[in-house]
Amino acid sequence: MFKDIPVDVGLVHAGERIRKTDMYVELGGPDIEEKFELVRVRALNQVTDGLINIIGPDISAMETGNKYPLGILVEIAGKDLEEDIEGVIERRIHEYTNYIEGFMHLNQRYDIWARVCKKAFNRRFTSLRFVGMVLERLLKNELPMIERIQITFYTDAEKISPVYIEARSVYEARDARTRGLTDDDVDVFYGCALCQSFAPSHVCMITPQRYANCGAISWLDGRAAARIDPNGPIFAIEKGKCLDAKMGEFAGINESAKKRSLGEVNRIYLYSAFAFPHTSCGCFEGIAFYIPEVDGFGIVMRGYPAITVNGLPFSTMADSTGGGRQVDGFHGISLEYMRSPKFMIADGGYNRVAWMPSDLKEQMKEIIPATLLDKIATELDVKTVSGLRDFLMSGSHPVVERWETEEEESMSGEDKVRPAAVQVFAGGDFPITTGGFRIILKNARIYADRVTVEAIKPKNARKSE
Repeated sequence: MFKDIPVDVGLVHAGERIRKTDMYVELGGPDIEEKFELVRVRALNQVTDGLINIIGPDISAMETGNKYPLGILVEIAGKDLEEDIEGVIERRIHEYTNYIEGFMHLNQRYDIWARVCKKAFNRRFTSLRFVGMVLERLLKNELPMIERIQITFYTDAEKISPVYIEARSVYEARDARTRGLTDDDVDVFYGCALCQSFAPSHVCMITPQRYANCGAISWLDGRAAARIDPNGPIFAIEKGKCLDAKMGEFAGINESAKKRSLGEVNRIYLYSAFAFPHTSCGCFEGIAFYIPEVDGFGIVMRGYPAITVNGLPFSTMADSTGGGRQVDGFHGISLEYMRSPKFMIADGGYNRVAWMPSDLKEQMKEIIPATLLDKIATELDVKTVSGLRDFLMSGSHPVVERWETEEEESMSGEDKVRPAAVQVFAGGDFPITTGGFRIILKNARIYADRVTVEAIKPKNARKSE
């Protein structure tokens, strides 16, 4: 199937990462504003089967080490195709392009990030046409209802703009269709295992009020995918008994998570970032992160270039959040989930959100309760956690009431229950060396009532003269 492509194509290459030092060119990514991947269903006479267009410079004409826009428009036709399938096929772009040796694809929709490695380029992988050939053949093979397919790649900064605007409009229209449904309205949820090549214990649980973490698969998309490919990576989950309505715990979700993660994950809370939070793969659009100093949450979206209020960039927190683990207080989320009435509702919802970037706040201003809008800090207001605490106090943010309640409880006598300790570390394998022994804690979670950080001075350090 791929003898005419100069590099290997197969599942073995899924999850390959191309570091900057090994990169020939970068396509899309955090430094490029306009990038997209879009699937549209067309009439049969509107699609020229097998046609692959490249509008802008191809890989062979790009300069080593440079960054370029990337738009991928896949137009499909078939008598049994419906618009509901568009979002599902878009997510397959991520899966199938990762089968290409020396080609890295991350994220989805308007966040795509691709790289071509030097080794692949030197082996004559010099055209996006090869990417189009892989997509065409794998999509037709997996989804026989696709009778015709044509693919256009945009790498020209001017030519990509009008199609990018169209893509954003299509995404919004799709998302809006699901917003009228609630989790109580349906008996079936959906799961997506497309990212298990990156995070083996992760499965996205998709409900009407909780989008896939990547932001690309809604409940309606899940229903369409499960209908056309019942044995595929997107599948139906019987909701089962509601075990905890506040936390969003359902018997069917727990059973599916246990089965699909091979016992690694046994319980999931859909509406909370604590105890049994939804696992995260790495393709999430954003992260909700707990800030223990203020007992509130910060939110940062992929592409935010600066350091967040807790002193960490998105990339560092993404490493701690992803991989299919359940990490208290670090929660991969989609932008659409932030619009849901169930958004971290068990933790207080927006009443618990203390910080977010100014552009995200502007984007969500119609969703954030009006009484909270000016009380949530941004990078324009504060730079540090201590500054955040002062900002929240001056604005009488709802989290301040939580501080006062905890203070009263801690001062009212030893018979009162103390506030829960804060998690200060979470990790996979955490080694401790002591007394000649090496102890390895598996999936460690360390809690403490108080953390003190002191500088260590060498015992033989001389005093400065």
